[in-house]
Amino acid sequence: MNSESSHRHLGLRLVKLREAHGLSQAQLAQQLGVSPSYLNQIERNKRPLTAGVQQRLRGALGDLSSLFDADDPAALQQALDETLRDLGLADVSPTELRALAGNLPQVSQALLQLHRRHLALREHAAALEFQLGEPGAGLSLPAGDQVRDFFNRMHNHIPELDDLAEALFDDWGLQPGHVAPRLQQVLADRHGVLVEVAPLQAGREKRLLDASGRTLWLPDYLEPGQQAFQMAAELALRGHGERIDAVIARAGFHDDARIAQARIGLSNYFAGALVMPYGRFLRAAEHNGYDIELLAHQFGVGFEAVCHRLSTLARRSAPGLPFFFIRVDRAGNVSKRHSATDFHFSQVGGSCPLWIVYEAFNQPGRILTQTARMPDGRRHFWLARQVSSGPVGHGKPRKTFAVALGCDLQHAERLVYSRGLDIQSPGNSVSIGPGCRVCPREDCMQRAFAQLPGR
Repeated sequence: MNSESSHRHLGLRLVKLREAHGLSQAQLAQQLGVSPSYLNQIERNKRPLTAGVQQRLRGALGDLSSLFDADDPAALQQALDETLRDLGLADVSPTELRALAGNLPQVSQALLQLHRRHLALREHAAALEFQLGEPGAGLSLPAGDQVRDFFNRMHNHIPELDDLAEALFDDWGLQPGHVAPRLQQVLADRHGVLVEVAPLQAGREKRLLDASGRTLWLPDYLEPGQQAFQMAAELALRGHGERIDAVIARAGFHDDARIAQARIGLSNYFAGALVMPYGRFLRAAEHNGYDIELLAHQFGVGFEAVCHRLSTLARRSAPGLPFFFIRVDRAGNVSKRHSATDFHFSQVGGSCPLWIVYEAFNQPGRILTQTARMPDGRRHFWLARQVSSGPVGHGKPRKTFAVALGCDLQHAERLVYSRGLDIQSPGNSVSIGPGCRVCPREDCMQRAFAQLPGR
């Protein structure tokens, strides 16, 4: 045995092995040539199980495999930590987890199995709720998903915030692509907030407000359009919080978690609407065939920001193309999904590996296109590209995603990306689905899981 194994605290395992051989503590101590109190301390994890004692144990009890890595305590500890955190118990110490994994591996495995069953039942229940159209469908989902559902019910368009942002764009004398300097002045003049750019540590947050609320720190890797977006979001919270709160109240969110998520989402919506004002942005999009890179250049923003904004153009008096937008990482986690149509992104079935959005990771920098056919026969046109953000420089950590923008095939000819493609031929469509758990395509070679019962 190696020294690491010899010092594992495996007391309760030793108790179980001793009892399985029908030996009392005193009887085993006698066979080992140690005092009962010494063996008692080993079984209580007060003393390590040394190599010498292990050798004598093997002579007395035979096979000791059940004592050592039968259940991989290290892996069990990590799995237990993730499970308990998912259940809301984030304060269980590593010592407690190590003791549970090492001393009670069967109980640990039973807990993990119960949690897996819990997740499967929760997934199944959510799938059935959405299928049956239950009034409370989705209430068991996380706060972020419920806020996202609200945006989708609104077709990802919040009229009062779009109208407000467009009016302020004119009142403040903003110019497309050159918004940041003026917003910095507005924050200082109207709210006494200074904007400072510094090499902040990379993280999920792209702005940091100091404790006094008088300095807004932005990381130096943000482009001017991204800086403008963060300043606009802060202006939304400071100067127009009552408008945001009114939307939240209309959505019916009352608990702190959903209110906080909604406030972030709505302030970001306002920011996008201010940096890319509705009328100007829509006219530019239609004039240029929805060329995303050209729009990004004109409005001084990134590829992802343009895709997101295109999915919000649902003003009744002047609608844009009805797009759906999604952002995923390499592991298939969906961090953004918005739809200006009735297109339904599965919330319980994962994503389809045949979807062009995942190929974007293999061809960074390229805009890829796909004509896709859903199980119900509807066909869509998709374009996808990998995007990255974060500090610039060798070895710097960056976040990488793939974003996809889609629309019904009937609208595809209005996009520059469909030019020269035979998109109407049924043979050029790729059969995709909403995710294996809720997809009826039994003949799909990429199926990873069986379809949930009841679908």
